Amino acid sequence: MSAVLKDGGKYEPAYRPTVLNDVVASDHLDWLESEAIHIMREVVAETKNPALLFSGGKDSIVMLRLAEKAFRPDGFPFPLLHIDTEHNFAEVIAFRNLRAAELGERLIVRSVQDSINAGRVVLRRADESRNVHQTVTLLDAIKEFEFDALFGGARRDEEKARAKERILSHRDEFGQWDPKNQRPELWDLYNARVHKGEHIRAFPISNWTELDVWQYIARENLQVPGIYFAHERLVVERNGLLAPITEITPPRAGEKPVTRTVRFRTVGDITCTCPVLSTAADISAILTETAVSRITERGATRMDDQTSDASMELRKKEGYF
Repeated sequence: MSAVLKDGGKYEPAYRPTVLNDVVASDHLDWLESEAIHIMREVVAETKNPALLFSGGKDSIVMLRLAEKAFRPDGFPFPLLHIDTEHNFAEVIAFRNLRAAELGERLIVRSVQDSINAGRVVLRRADESRNVHQTVTLLDAIKEFEFDALFGGARRDEEKARAKERILSHRDEFGQWDPKNQRPELWDLYNARVHKGEHIRAFPISNWTELDVWQYIARENLQVPGIYFAHERLVVERNGLLAPITEITPPRAGEKPVTRTVRFRTVGDITCTCPVLSTAADISAILTETAVSRITERGATRMDDQTSDASMELRKKEGYF
């Protein structure tokens, strides 16, 4: 299985991990899986036109697997949707396309570049990160297709604002979230009803941790993009993080690129996603590394969380993922 990258190279399937019976807590994963499947089915039953956000990252890969278990042998009762900044890692985009084709599911892609061309997004400078501007493109896509629910792979352990959000997050007709006016979810009862123009963001793996995700990937033998595993990459130290050097993100004045053995804990826009020093070249090593980490994946890898003018909570109030 291979796919052509933008530079004409070949994308090779990532390492397919084997199940680690001595590490994976099956009962715990079974419980998390069952809860997530229940949430997916409940939202599909209560809404008319849902979609599943799929970027090719590890959390959305897990979401696809849960959707398979929830709805196969039928096709998914929703399309896959990706809001592409066009500054994403080529390996991840190739994996996204390959996985959607492999499943035979419809993939809708909407680009921040199209929003820029239409004047809907105006960059303050040419090298500005497009990550925060995905909100405009996302809300436009929701309006275009009249989605009334979006499944996302956000987890509460990622960031404090995400920890405040309910599993079913109501968004008003402007796509905005009000953290002080959330619907109760007592006894795991979920209310997905919305008025016309409103929608729900549903997060079936809210209660999962980064370690849970990797344990599930191991148990289910799921493929992931190769940049999640240790590899050599040209980087510079910037704001306490390792910024990858690419055509999109060249070194700044005075910076000296160096080659380091790194891996990505999370993948997103190249301009704000940083790798971490790591020799974890297989799933066993990643599980060990994750189990002892004291820094959240976003805290260790996301430059926009540290340097953005807008906090994650403010971005989410405005309609961010």
